[in-house]
Amino acid sequence: MAKDRTGYAPWSLTREAGVQSATVDGTIAVPQNIQPVLSTGFVDYKGNWKGTVSSDETFFISDKAEGIANGGEVLFPNTADRDFIDMTGYTDLLIAMLPSNGGNVATTAVMGPDSHSYANLSPVNPASTLMTNGYPQGAYHSDFEEAFNDGAQSLTANVWNIFLITEVLKSQKLLQFKIVNNSGGASDIDFAYLRMV
Repeated sequence: MAKDRTGYAPWSLTREAGVQSATVDGTIAVPQNIQPVLSTGFVDYKGNWKGTVSSDETFFISDKAEGIANGGEVLFPNTADRDFIDMTGYTDLLIAMLPSNGGNVATTAVMGPDSHSYANLSPVNPASTLMTNGYPQGAYHSDFEEAFNDGAQSLTANVWNIFLITEVLKSQKLLQFKIVNNSGGASDIDFAYLRMV
């Protein structure tokens, strides 16, 4: 283990010059070792501990939506205990869809159900399109535009189709996706998501 170095304190050069009446030690210990630091959170201005979020390790899989007619829509996630996505502290999002019928779907980021508040705001306008003025890489606009709206994405049947959405949905507290089946026939659709810091 390395020995600590000492350096002169700027306020006590007089003492180091030999004046013994100085009341402040003229040296400052300068550690010369490497020490790992682990950050697991912080204390907010109210004194509450806030843990640091980390990326989800696995996908959360919603309940299967069965028999969605051509032109029909469904909201995901849709389980009783998790019917919205909280992106607080997260930047990117992976979504995945597994349809029983191949073809196009429309995917839009919308406000979650009105059975929940957005932070402390209630009621919200459920299933309304989320609006933003910010886009990735700092290309901000002065007006609001749809945060995420993919009008026609082709899906392959009976496999997970996985898509990465970067930045545009970060920190949304009450997020759902409206999926419209435009495959030409009825389809069962599975949906999953994974949040990333």
